[in-house]
Amino acid sequence: MRFNILGVLVAVTLVAACETAPEDTMSASSAGASTTSSASTTSSSSASTSTMSAYPGSQEDLVVNVGDRVFFAFDRFDLDEVARATLEKQAAWLAKYPTVSVTVEGHADERGTREYNLGLGERRANAAKDYLVALGASPARVRTVSYGEERPVALGSNEAAWSQNRRSVTVVGSAGS
Repeated sequence: MRFNILGVLVAVTLVAACETAPEDTMSASSAGASTTSSASTTSSSSASTSTMSAYPGSQEDLVVNVGDRVFFAFDRFDLDEVARATLEKQAAWLAKYPTVSVTVEGHADERGTREYNLGLGERRANAAKDYLVALGASPARVRTVSYGEERPVALGSNEAAWSQNRRSVTVVGSAGS
């Protein structure tokens, strides 16, 4: 009986000690622009509170004012009209901030082998980089990396999750590192 009461007290103390991080400490990349309703609902609440504090040329500025990610169809790495429009805004943003370097991260959903998804993520990152360079961004300012399926933003084995994970994300300040 004494151990049960002690166990309950320890559990209550641990739960009470847990703290939820304030919304403004969320990473900028997790609040990125999105074309799907579930992610844009999440990011719009963060974006509305972040607009006032977005430092020009920062990741938050890119996310709030331009959009940091583009999405791809299943097993594809070609850029659709929406992706090209986002990358065109990113290229203009890069021209506005000539000292900023970026890394374009390529991602894939969980389907396929690890090796295949790393290759697909690389092709997606390179497609985005190549378009940025074609629009005038210096290749020296744009690095690419593939994470394949290793960094999903949406958990689940369904089309809603998979469509969010098939993406490239532009991250400020990582090129040349």
